[in-house]
Amino acid sequence: MEPLIVLAGPTAVGKTELSLSLAEALGGEIISADSMQVYRGMDIGTAKLPISERRGIPHHLIDVVDPTEVWDLTRFLALAKAAAAVIRSRGKLPILVGGTGFYIQAFLKDLSFEDEERDDGFRAEAEERSAEELYAELSKIDPESATIIPMENKRRVIRALEYWHYHGETISEHNRRQKETESPYRYLYAVLTMDRAKLYERVEMRVDMMIQQGLPDEVARLLASGVPAEAPSMQGLGYRQMVPFVRGKCSLEEAATAVKLETRHFAKRQLTWFRREPDAVWFDKDGRSEADVLSDILAAAKERGILSRNID
Repeated sequence: MEPLIVLAGPTAVGKTELSLSLAEALGGEIISADSMQVYRGMDIGTAKLPISERRGIPHHLIDVVDPTEVWDLTRFLALAKAAAAVIRSRGKLPILVGGTGFYIQAFLKDLSFEDEERDDGFRAEAEERSAEELYAELSKIDPESATIIPMENKRRVIRALEYWHYHGETISEHNRRQKETESPYRYLYAVLTMDRAKLYERVEMRVDMMIQQGLPDEVARLLASGVPAEAPSMQGLGYRQMVPFVRGKCSLEEAATAVKLETRHFAKRQLTWFRREPDAVWFDKDGRSEADVLSDILAAAKERGILSRNID
């Protein structure tokens, strides 16, 4: 079984900085498990780390598609597996970093999702319905999925309804069954956490910083370049809420408030997802230095025989 480290957690908890220290300590390379950092030109709203700040550590699955393209789990799995193979061929340790829990779960369990599971007729009909109507139906059929899929993510809501329509079981039931699948990896699934109030404070500070760095201009540039406001890429946090401001339909303060609110809700959904992962090992950051948290993660990795080199 190939060794692997997963570093996960809610948005704004501090995964990025710790992942760099982890990669340095373990001789690793980072595979992004973020569904938004894959898009080229979407840098500020995705909190993408500039190349100059990556300490020379290779990062994979960042800036791999244009914002007009559709990115999905199937593409993620194909590229993530290929990246892991390249990293291992260099004698390095793959470190999967991000907050998209479904991506992480699918990678760890080596799942596959075939196009034959799609029902294009059902999907076309669903696309004509409102997001509110679809979400209400999902809440009745599969309330568990409704707690982790935001109503605004119409594509994922439709996918969950489509799965029910095609298979006769909820996608949450399917996911629970797949969690029991044995992984081809020997891994540590490290999840960072902190006091909820402190996390929300960090979320608000991050949003303020993004706006200062030019998030409204980034959104305006994307729209001007021909990226539709309805594109899946533009449904990401910060982008969808900033479009009305760019179009003169709300104030910057109103847009910022909406981004903060939705980001807090997103962080809550992420924590809900990770709490359901039986293999997750939690590392609390409250009142602790990065060095102490890193030391604990390294100790846990050592216990599992994952270390790629001696760090004593």
